[in-house]
Amino acid sequence: MTASNNQALPRWNVTDVHESLDARSFTDALELVGADVERLAVLFDELDIRSTERSIEPADGDKADRAIAEFNRVSDALNLLDAYVYSIVSTDSRHEHAQAVMSEINTTGSSLRPLLARLADWVAALGADEIANVSAEAREHLGPLQRFAERAAHQMPEAEEHLYAALSTTGSSAWGRLQSDVTSQLTASVALPDGPAKLPMPAVRGLGTDADPIVREAAYDAEMQAWPTIEVPVAAAMNAIKGEANIINRRRNWASPLDASCFANSVSRTTFDAMHAAVTASLPDFQRWMRVKAQLHGHTAERGLPWWDLVAPLPFVSSAVTWDEGIGIVRNAFTEYSPSLAGLVDRALTDEWIDAAPRDGKQGGAFCMSFGGDRSLVMLNWSGSTESAQTTAHELGHAYHNSTLAGRTALQRRLPMALAETASIFCETLVVEAGLARLEGDERLALLDVDLQGTNQVVVDIRSRFLFETEVFARRQRRTLSAAELCELMNEAQLSAYGDGIDRATAHPYMWLLKPHYYGSHFYNWPYTYGLLFGLGLFARYQADPERFRSGYDTLLSRVGMDTAEQLGEAFDLDVTDEAFWTSSLDVVRARMAEYERLAVPHLT
Repeated sequence: MTASNNQALPRWNVTDVHESLDARSFTDALELVGADVERLAVLFDELDIRSTERSIEPADGDKADRAIAEFNRVSDALNLLDAYVYSIVSTDSRHEHAQAVMSEINTTGSSLRPLLARLADWVAALGADEIANVSAEAREHLGPLQRFAERAAHQMPEAEEHLYAALSTTGSSAWGRLQSDVTSQLTASVALPDGPAKLPMPAVRGLGTDADPIVREAAYDAEMQAWPTIEVPVAAAMNAIKGEANIINRRRNWASPLDASCFANSVSRTTFDAMHAAVTASLPDFQRWMRVKAQLHGHTAERGLPWWDLVAPLPFVSSAVTWDEGIGIVRNAFTEYSPSLAGLVDRALTDEWIDAAPRDGKQGGAFCMSFGGDRSLVMLNWSGSTESAQTTAHELGHAYHNSTLAGRTALQRRLPMALAETASIFCETLVVEAGLARLEGDERLALLDVDLQGTNQVVVDIRSRFLFETEVFARRQRRTLSAAELCELMNEAQLSAYGDGIDRATAHPYMWLLKPHYYGSHFYNWPYTYGLLFGLGLFARYQADPERFRSGYDTLLSRVGMDTAEQLGEAFDLDVTDEAFWTSSLDVVRARMAEYERLAVPHLT
């Protein structure tokens, strides 16, 4: 993307909430929410919301009503302030004032975590169902309260939870901020055909979808030169965050970090293992597809696909997509599903929800965050490709999900990551299916190429991330890991997942450094795979009976923070504990691979 094109891309506008960080409305809101958090702690003390050995009493109904309602109110206010400041920090990490305010908000927010732990202890002691019998608020929050009761078995004593919440602001949270800052501020010199160019790293990575193979390889080379310059501080961040997690998981009586991750995602270990088995069985199919893609780019099947061609467009079909064209593709596909979904695209543009242009100091990747009520903010790093259009559909799917949650409370909107990907994957699938319904020949092959390379990332690359993080957690139990060792572990994980699908000499040893997921959460990766395959299963239900599906879909989305993965699957007659379900979703992918190979044959001879 040229500078002039970037200037034409939309940026979000949050000035209707607060004009600036110096605005009186913002400073007043920040002061008020700090006082409200302190008052909430006093209220919890007054109501004695903590572990107890007594039985339920009628008066506990009023206690639950007051504690839950006030926690929701304060959380909503804090979440809006947090999102407002993050809208600045994520797009300009050099904004020192915003960074300082973000730190202040994180400190304030850390005071809520031990209160949530106290609520969990109280609910576990008295019984979620018993409290629901005497409290209207508890009845409305029964699902989350039942999860809190389970969580209580994995909490430290109250004093320790308070201490950890306070220390995390200068521990894992601060280290995660460091990773975000140094990676977002990194630039690299790319040896482009028309001369070297110094670009922010999100723009460099965006060149991975450039039509020119010389540009793609040059961007890869630039990455390999740039990432080592910041490997030492980011390795320190990785060690600090994973080391802290190991200590806390032991104190909370988790058998493994993966068990903690499954619980946090409301996914049973049985369900995870079923999905994991199906994914492992599918890896040879993905590796075969990569070898076919390699041949389309002039490489041999034996050599495999160079890393810089993993998300490359087909060389014989133009993949350039303008912003207007990309939005049109998304809107048209959404229209075929429902007017309300299409209307969300228009609203996101008209009300300035989207920040699309890559630039110096802006965080890489893409995300969507709720911004009060049924509004969202969508961050992209638009690269002018079909893949960018798919990413736009994905993030607007999150925005649609947020709109279905507008009537839910803060406790009801605590979405497990695995289930939060449902709407985004579904919306991506809408775009793919709309394209497949109208395209033939090379254009159809090009769409399948974009779709399958995205699926390859979510299944194969995320498999490598899972293997990597598993090994990091295991070794971090004993000692710290150097940047060189982290690179070695990443290479081994990629070899295991990608196999002979890639040219192993071109693997990307620094994927551990650039992915923010490792630094803000733990095993953040596999929920994307869950979301993809669950979304494909839901799409099959939609195709089988569109009207029935539409009638229940929004309700399902609105309950993602209230039900388990298994319960949500049952709502559409999907048994997610059965490996056969995951295999059937992967069979959809296999069918697309088979068609891809068939359409590729004329270009392989």
